[in-house]
Formats: sequence, structure tokens, C-alpha cells
Amino acid sequence: MAYRLGEYYKVDALASGALSLVTFLLATPFQVAYIIPSTKESVLVEGAIPAALMGSQGLFVAMIIALISTELYRFIVQKKIIIKMPETVPPAVTRSFAALVPGFIVVTVIWILRLIIENTSFGSIHNIVGQILQEPLSVLGASLWGAIIAVILVHVLWSCGIHGATIVGGVMSPVWLSLMDQNRVAFQAGQDVPNTITAQFFDLWIYMGGSGATLALVVGMLLFARSQQLKSLGRLSIAPGIFNINEMVTFGMPIVMNPILLIPFILVPVVLTIVSYFAMEWGWVARPSGAAVPWTTPILFSGYLGSGGKISGVVLQLVNFALAFFIYLPFLKIWDKQKVAEEKGE
Repeated sequence: MAYRLGEYYKVDALASGALSLVTFLLATPFQVAYIIPSTKESVLVEGAIPAALMGSQGLFVAMIIALISTELYRFIVQKKIIIKMPETVPPAVTRSFAALVPGFIVVTVIWILRLIIENTSFGSIHNIVGQILQEPLSVLGASLWGAIIAVILVHVLWSCGIHGATIVGGVMSPVWLSLMDQNRVAFQAGQDVPNTITAQFFDLWIYMGGSGATLALVVGMLLFARSQQLKSLGRLSIAPGIFNINEMVTFGMPIVMNPILLIPFILVPVVLTIVSYFAMEWGWVARPSGAAVPWTTPILFSGYLGSGGKISGVVLQLVNFALAFFIYLPFLKIWDKQKVAEEKGE
């Protein structure tokens, strides 16, 4: 994140990334609570790397530190508070010296911030972020209502031609990725996975064919469309749709700004979210295992991999596909009828 932000600001991206890593480690308390097996007494071990904070628990802090350190680094560089070298010095050496003063200032600021926080009731920036931001967002993101609200927002934005998954994901992805990582840790330990709503929940069981679960709509076009436009669109869209790419459908059909197709486009993901949630909560289908299955993986394969090798994950995808297909079908027929009339010049 810091590297890309540095590139965007046209400052030394490598220095931005390195500074964000250094300041994150600086802001992290190297203390681990260890339970003595014989006495069950908990002791605080100083100087130990807190593995939990290097994973999902530290994700929010890492993002915040990356943002703060890069913004501060950019500000200092743009104010020309740097060591300037003669033009005869090689560029690599010049960049290294130019980063020294800004880097020292950034590290000092974060160090002072850490000392201030350590003398408060919070103890560390990780505790502040956890209590104020991460825990409330995790509760919302892990709930059915939070998932429904997110899904509706994604598709309402898409209805206006805005990439809803990118906008909503920018806020909620850290939460869902954190929940996914919790599942991974539990799954690898042989324990029951704790979370139903994760990043994989949406990618594998809701957005089949892309936002709106439009793979079912594409298959509907192939089977039932009578207009030449929709027949051609169906043939062109099926291959990308299998890999969950659907811009051809959303903009080519179009679904965007289409009052007929927007109804199922928003309704289908909501229905699939509710069905998938309760299927997993009631134990009929295995929860996401935490495996980082690429979102472009075709359905059936993705359901099997994402559920930890359980057939129930595949069955749920088939059920969701059927639900999406039959919800889309009447609206597809209405739109197809209009396109046929247009082609006939009526």
C-alpha cells in the first residue's frame, strides 16, 4: 500500500514501503503473553515477536501506519527537507541520501506517538484501532445484516455504472480478509472455523459470474433469447462469465441504468446471501475454510476448494445458480421481447 501510494505521489516508492514496514514494527509492542504449561500461569515475555499482530489482527494498523508514514514522508520531501547531492553523484546514491532526513523524521514521529500511547490506558496503537475501528467493523462485517447492506450498496453503485465492488471493498475488504484469515488459522489447527461472512463467502457463493451472479443470466440468454443481440451477447459473454468477469453483460446488455434488469441484478445477490448464510449457519454447508481461492476460479471448482474440499460447497453453488437463473428468467424474457420488437422495427 505504501509503495503504491509513493508511486502515486511520485516520491521514492521503495523508501515509502520500507518506512511503512519499519514504522509498523516500531509501533508494535514486542510482547507476548505466554502460559506456563505446568502452572497455567500467564507471564509477559518481552522482546518476542507477536505473531498474531503480524497477521489479520494487525492488518488495520498496518494500513493506517502505511498511510500516515507515506503522507508524512511525501510532505517532508515536497518541502525539500532533504540532503541534496551534486548532479555528478549517481541517481541511486542521490535517492538513498534524499530519503535519510525524511526517514529519520517519520521514524521519530511514530516513536514519539508510540511513547505517548503507551502512557495511556490503551497501551498500544493496536489496542486503539482494535477497540475503536476493527472490532465494531468486524461485528458489522461478520453479520447477516452487514453482508446484505454491503451487497445492496455494491449493486446500487453498479446500477449507476460505478464499480461497486471496488468502492465497498475498499472499506470492507480488510474486515472480510481478517475474518477469512481467522478461518484459515482455525482450519489449519483442525478446529471449527468461526466465521460465515468472509471475502470468500462473496467471491465464491454470491458473485458467481461476477457482481449480480450474472453467469445464470448469460446461460439464460443462451437458452431462451430470441433477439439476435442477446444471442450474440450470450455467446460472447459465456467464456468470461465462467471466470467471473461480467463487464460485457453489465454494459453490453446493458444492466446499468436498465430499470427492468436492475431489479433482479440487486435482488439475486441479496437472496443468495441470505440462503448461503443460513445454509452455513445451520451446518448444511461447510463454512469458508479461509483458503485464498482466486475470484476468477470457475464455480464448482471454487466451491470445492473454498469449503475445504467439501462437496456441500459445490452443492450450494448449484442451488444458488438455480435460484439466480429462475429469478432472472422472467425479467430476461421481458427484455428479450423488447429487443426482438426493436429488431423488427416495431
